[in-house]
Amino acid sequence: MCVFTAGCSSTYYNTLEKFGYAKRDVLVDRVEKAQESQTEAKEQFSSALEHFLAVTKTDGGDLQRKYEAMNIEFKRSETRAKEVHERIDAVENVAEALFAEWTQELKQYSSSSLRRESERQLDATRRSYDNVLKLMRRAAERMDPVLATFRDQVLFLKHNLNARAIASLDTTNRELEADISRLIADMEASIRESESFIKTLQTPVQK
Repeated sequence: MCVFTAGCSSTYYNTLEKFGYAKRDVLVDRVEKAQESQTEAKEQFSSALEHFLAVTKTDGGDLQRKYEAMNIEFKRSETRAKEVHERIDAVENVAEALFAEWTQELKQYSSSSLRRESERQLDATRRSYDNVLKLMRRAAERMDPVLATFRDQVLFLKHNLNARAIASLDTTNRELEADISRLIADMEASIRESESFIKTLQTPVQK
C-alpha cells in the first residue's frame, strides 16, 4: 500500500485528520496493534517450541503426521513474525510523521516560553519513542534466527522421516529453548515499554 511512502503517508495522515484522527491517535493505535502482534507471536513461538520438543522426544509412531504438525507450527510462526515486522514499520512511519509535524509547528509560536515547553515535551516523547522502537526491533530481530533453526529442522524432517533423524534433532533442544526464552523476555520488555509510552501519548501535551 502506498501509505508507507513519504508522499502518500502525508496525504493519508492529512485525510485522517480531516475525519478527526490525529497522528498522535494513529500512533497510539499502531503501538497497541504492535503490542498485540508481539503477544500473539510470543504465544505462537512457545507453541512451536512445544511441538518441536514433542517431536524430538517421540519414540516412533506416525512420523508423517508429527512432521506435518510441526510444519504447520513453523508456518504460523513465520506469519506471526512477518506481522510483527509490518506492525513495527507502521509505528515508525506515523511516529516520524508526527515528530516532523511537531518540529515544524514549533516555529509558529509567538510565545517563547510555550515554545520551549513544547520543545521539551517533544524531546521527552521522542526519547521515550526511540527506546520503545529499539526494544521492538530487538525483539523482532530475535525471531529471525529462531525461525531459521525451525526451518532447518522442518526441512530435515521432511526428507528424513525416521526415528534416527528424529533423535538427531535432540541436540538443538537446549539451544532453541534458550533462544526462545530470550525472545519471549525481549518481547515482554517491549510490551511493557509500549504500555508506558502509550500512557505518555494519552496525556494531553502542549504541541
